[in-house]
Amino acid sequence: MDIEKNFAQIKPLMNSSEAYYESSRCLFCYDAPCTIACPTAIDIPLFIRQINSENIIGAAKTIYESNYLGNTCGKVCPTEVLCEGACVFNKLNIPAIDIGRLQNYATNNAILTKLNLVEIPDSIGKSIAIIGAGPAGISCACQLRSEGYKVDIFEARNNPSGLALHGVAPYKITNEEVLMEVEFLREQFGFNVFYNQRVENKEDMEYLESKYGAIFLGIGLGGSTAIKIRGENKQNCFGATEFIEQIKIEPIVEPFAKKVIVLGGGNTAMDVATESAKLGAEKVILAYRRTKSEMKAYYFEYDLTKDAGAESVFNVAPIEIVGKNSAEGVKFIRTETIDGKLEYISSSEFVIACDLVVKATGQVKQTSMLTNISGLKIDKSGQISVNLSSGQTSNPKYFAGGDVVNGGKEVVNAVFEGKIAGKGIHEFLCK
Repeated sequence: MDIEKNFAQIKPLMNSSEAYYESSRCLFCYDAPCTIACPTAIDIPLFIRQINSENIIGAAKTIYESNYLGNTCGKVCPTEVLCEGACVFNKLNIPAIDIGRLQNYATNNAILTKLNLVEIPDSIGKSIAIIGAGPAGISCACQLRSEGYKVDIFEARNNPSGLALHGVAPYKITNEEVLMEVEFLREQFGFNVFYNQRVENKEDMEYLESKYGAIFLGIGLGGSTAIKIRGENKQNCFGATEFIEQIKIEPIVEPFAKKVIVLGGGNTAMDVATESAKLGAEKVILAYRRTKSEMKAYYFEYDLTKDAGAESVFNVAPIEIVGKNSAEGVKFIRTETIDGKLEYISSSEFVIACDLVVKATGQVKQTSMLTNISGLKIDKSGQISVNLSSGQTSNPKYFAGGDVVNGGKEVVNAVFEGKIAGKGIHEFLCK
């Protein structure tokens, strides 16, 4: 019961009265900064006005015309730094319009009522393959189906929607909400999803190339990266991606660790630290090798972590996971930045005891699979190089979007890139 209470949604669904009064606060700005700040360019003043005039159907259609995962993004987007962060009320020290929750109010209604969003045109006789049923792949599929293409999505896992399902903290969005929206879209647009269908070797790629007019790569990123220190393979030392997935797919019911150390300073590290505290850990320590001001995490994510009870230690770098078989602590060395370069302070090593370590230090690029595609250009960081206006890669039959291109941005960025690629594929096949 305590865990259920701790993991209650931080953006709960509005009722009709809340939505009406919140929407009435909007100034409906011309050239609205909220719309400019949205990666998918949703006409935010329009859908808020539609909610205020009780045109909930119109509001949902306005949202979905720009963002095919409108409900998911309303929940998981960092609205505090995007649309709501750009709200003009911020300059007046007035709370910004609660855009994310208004977006959820409209789109949730559409999903529950099975609102008819689009009229799919007759088939034009061409088929497209999409590898990966994450936000980029789903968005690309919706765009292509709206043009009349047959779309087959090949997903390695047994569920869709990538990190939106497996890697977003459960207090931001539930699995049920993610799956409901994907199923709503599948019924609306009529794309096919083949689960447990891993595409990885050269033969697989050659088969798809022979059968489909174009292929979209929405494979995302892989598991957590190794930090290459002694002892990181001990028991009770996990990668952040795997840790969050465990909680999302198979919730922890046994007594949780007493003392947790989270290594990292990004948004994923904040999620892990917050989740650990909410799961009942007696002490959670967030350890970052640089200063607080150098963390990549959004300020509101760090505030959420502090509110959950996690502590922070800065300018410390892990050099060893200590313990016999299981992690019993982390040995750190203190750091400082000199001329922009991180330096270790000699003879400053110390150990913090714990019984669980989570490494939130990034995800590996899935370059091994990409080497099976002839002529595909991959940059030094392991990301696919694309034409940003079309999503087309150096191999003209392949298009890409999402984390495999941008290196790990927000769900909303993946949705945008998938839609752009869908339009790019249509233009390519119409030449």
